[in-house]
Amino acid sequence: MKKKLLTILNFLVFLTLGIILLYFAFRNISFQALLSDLKNANYFWILLSLLLGFLGFVVRAYRWKMLIEPLGHKPPLKDTFHALMTGYLANYTLPRFGEVTRCATLNRTNKIPIDALIGTVIIERTIDVIILFSLVIIIFFARINFFGHFLKTQVFDPLYEKIIAALNFSSIIWITIISGIIILVIVFIQYRSRFSDLSFYRKTKKIILGIFEGLKTVFRMKRRMVFIFHSVLLWLIYFFMTWVVVYSIPETSHLTALDGLFLLVIGSLGMAAPVQGGIGAFHWIIYKGLTIYGISREKGLVYATLSHESQTLLVVILGAYSFLLVFLERKKRKRLSFQAESKTVE
Repeated sequence: MKKKLLTILNFLVFLTLGIILLYFAFRNISFQALLSDLKNANYFWILLSLLLGFLGFVVRAYRWKMLIEPLGHKPPLKDTFHALMTGYLANYTLPRFGEVTRCATLNRTNKIPIDALIGTVIIERTIDVIILFSLVIIIFFARINFFGHFLKTQVFDPLYEKIIAALNFSSIIWITIISGIIILVIVFIQYRSRFSDLSFYRKTKKIILGIFEGLKTVFRMKRRMVFIFHSVLLWLIYFFMTWVVVYSIPETSHLTALDGLFLLVIGSLGMAAPVQGGIGAFHWIIYKGLTIYGISREKGLVYATLSHESQTLLVVILGAYSFLLVFLERKKRKRLSFQAESKTVE
């Protein structure tokens, strides 16, 4: 009961944060004019973006499959795809909850240990962060007085101020936590043999070892160059998925490929915010970014809405479809298993 209550509370907190960000992004905007612009947009480019988005999901599912294979398991691509999409759908309940959900889903369909799968997801996300960070550096220095100034004033400076404020406010708490951890480590080393008999210790050790097993997959991977190729291909697809949307409205149709890369970078930062599906954060940072081109806040929000809501709709449709298929497949397997057990008894 307490766990469900905590889950609901977390959902409401993050949803409220997203709504607040949406409010500040769309405050004083004429919704009639917004709807008119959305209605008159060229949806050919939105459909092309959705097609690229779908292709991106397939590539990501295949890349995840390559990370899993060194564990001694070879799940079908369709299973990794459905697990991935179920996870993306779960992200709309709690931020990053989808990472655990997709591991749990693939565990149910292919009996792969969850802890090992979590290790592969950590590797996958680490690689994505490295690629995104590299793109941030490229954009920052490509036109430092243009992109660099925006990233410094709108992203890095506010983030730095919040981190410093948090550290100053919670320095005593952090000192207490670190001291507590040091004490626990010393106690553990001193009485390690006694802990080995505890069920909690054995389960925790198994989970940690399983995660490390998943983390080691990248070193045992035989097709590393293929994996690197698919990682680059994935972000190339994301780039085109973002860029083609600029042609859907006249105000952004003049933006170049470099500008599309800038939108991909700041949009990815917005999607990384701790809110469901980047709601509000994505809209806010995109319209802010477009203002440096002299594009009005209203038109910037039109682009952000077309880009974000179209991809959200795609995730919801594919996620719901994948969830239903996984549910029906599990139900079918249980029925067949029950029938087989019944025949054995007879």
